[in-house]
Amino acid sequence: MQKVTPFLWFDGQAEEAAKFYVSIFKNSKLLSPTTFHLDGQEFIAFNGGPHFTFTPAISLFVNCETQQEVDEFWEKLSEGGEKVRCGWLKDKFGVSWQIIPSILGKLLHDKDPEKSARVRNAMLQMTKIDIEGLKRAYSQG
Repeated sequence: MQKVTPFLWFDGQAEEAAKFYVSIFKNSKLLSPTTFHLDGQEFIAFNGGPHFTFTPAISLFVNCETQQEVDEFWEKLSEGGEKVRCGWLKDKFGVSWQIIPSILGKLLHDKDPEKSARVRNAMLQMTKIDIEGLKRAYSQG
């Protein structure tokens, strides 16, 4: 049993959100109308009414290995929502997501501060993260 489970408060779309998220992530399933697993991580969705709404102060981080993964999650999760910057988006329910290729962390933490600064500056110009653009910024100089 997992110790910490994200609990998502929706106005009235908990079931719809659970089905939507499960349809996007492989190895995912509905356990009940409002409890679900996304690639092994358990979540609980709750219809609590309009008292509280989502903010970007909490986001769900999706670690991607390929540009294809980035592209697929980006398009599916942002459908009906809002594409923001630096790999962030808000889905149609207002939940914030970060769709991030794993290589970004590696390049940002490079021992060469000039290379990591170039990568950071390139990322800050992006909406959806582009792996090749990050690699080009890293290699310049």
